Amino acid sequence: MVATVVGHVVPLVGAAVPGAVIGVTVAVALTVAGGSAALRARLAPGLKVASSRLLQCSVVILGAQLSLSEAARVGLSSLPVMLGTLAVCLGAAVVYGRLLGVVGDLRTLIGVGTGICGASAIAAVTPVIEASSTDVAYAVSTIFLFNIAAVLAFPLLGHALGMSQHAFGLFAGTAVNDTSSVVATATTYGNSAASYAVVVKLVRTLMIIPICVALGALTARRKGTATAGTEAVAATAPAAPMSARKAARLVPWFLIGFVVMAAANSAGLIPATWHGALSEVSLFLVAMALSAIGLSTDVSALRRAGAKPLLLGALLWVTVTAASLGLQLLTGSLH
Repeated sequence: MVATVVGHVVPLVGAAVPGAVIGVTVAVALTVAGGSAALRARLAPGLKVASSRLLQCSVVILGAQLSLSEAARVGLSSLPVMLGTLAVCLGAAVVYGRLLGVVGDLRTLIGVGTGICGASAIAAVTPVIEASSTDVAYAVSTIFLFNIAAVLAFPLLGHALGMSQHAFGLFAGTAVNDTSSVVATATTYGNSAASYAVVVKLVRTLMIIPICVALGALTARRKGTATAGTEAVAATAPAAPMSARKAARLVPWFLIGFVVMAAANSAGLIPATWHGALSEVSLFLVAMALSAIGLSTDVSALRRAGAKPLLLGALLWVTVTAASLGLQLLTGSLH
C-alpha cells in the first residue's frame, strides 16, 4: 500500500520499484538484527503466494488489454531482436565464464537464466543437466540481484533515451530475464509497454524448450563418452528427459492465461470500460509481488555466491542490455 501511494505521487517511479526497495531494506535490517530466520518462516506462506500467484494473476489480467492479432504481430516483429539477444547472451556466457573461471553447470545456469527467463529457466534446465543444488542456489541468487537492478535502472534508462512504449516494451521483454521483473520494469514505464513486454516475454519463454532439448543432448553425449556398457546406452537417449508432455509443462500457466484473456478481449467479451480498473488491479498486484520478493531476499545466499558468479552475471546483464538496444537500433525499432 505504501509503494502504491508512492507510485501515484511519483508516476515515473511507479509502485513496483518502491515495493522492492522497501522489501529488500526490511530483509537486510532483519538479517542485521538477527531475527530474520524465525520471522521468514512465519511469513513464508504469504510471501510465496504474493511473489508467485499474485504476480502471475497480474500477468493474466494484462492480457485483457491486448488482442490476439496484436500479440501475433508483436511476437513476429520481436523475433530478430529477441533471438539475436539470446544468441549474444549464450555466447558471452561461454566467453566470460572461461575468462573468469566460472565453468560447468554454474556458467550454464547463469547464462540460460539471463538469456531466457531467470529462475524459471534455471529450474527447467537443472534436471536436464543434473546441476547441483549449490550451483542452482548461486545462479538464482545472482539472477535475482540483477532482476532488482533492472527494475530500478531500466525505466530511468528508457526515459533518458526517449524510448516509446513500444520500444521500451521490446527492450524489457528481451533484456530483463525473469518474468516478474519484466512485468515490474515495463509496468513502471507504462501500461502499453507492459502489454507489449509480456507478449515478447511469452515468445522468449518458449525458447526454454529447444534450449533444454539441446542441453539434454549435450549432457547425454558427455555421459556417453564417460561411461560404458548399459550406462552409456541409457545416457545417449536425449529424447527421454524431454518428452512432449514435459516440454508443454515448461510453458507457465499464467502465460497461457494471458493468451486466453487476450482472446476474450479480441472477441469483445471484456468491455473497454473495464480496462482502466483491470489495469489498476494489475499494478497493485505487481506492487504486492515485488514487495514480497524484496522481503524474501536471502542475504546470506548472496554472500555465499561470491564475487565471480556475480561478476559473470553483471557482465551478462550489461551485454544483454547493450545487445537489445543495439539490435533495436539496427532494426529501426528503438524509437
